[in-house]
Amino acid sequence: MNRINYNNKTFKPLSNTENGETSGETIFNYIQNSNILTASYSGGKIKSGHIIGLVDENGRIDMRYHQVNDRDELMTGTCSSVPEILPDGKIRLHETWQWTSGDLSSGSSIIEEI
Repeated sequence: MNRINYNNKTFKPLSNTENGETSGETIFNYIQNSNILTASYSGGKIKSGHIIGLVDENGRIDMRYHQVNDRDELMTGTCSSVPEILPDGKIRLHETWQWTSGDLSSGSSIIEEI
């Protein structure tokens, strides 16, 4: 299997649990250098957000995120993303996340390369 490289890929959420803040209006711009992944994102309820993470040999991402929402709250969390390669070659990420701020709740989301 070829290693997945997320460099210069753009993603958009398909779904999110109710306690999440991203939506179909949120756009993620990924940059990957070696096994280090960074991203910036905004849109919908998110004014500005950033990700830093590590990509393993199977393309799984262990990441931390922080964002400022439309209520001017600084929110932080952790996320584990598992890739799925779609028939058209695009990447879909199945994510399990947990807030490390606010109510500390957890959830799941799916984002897809656009």
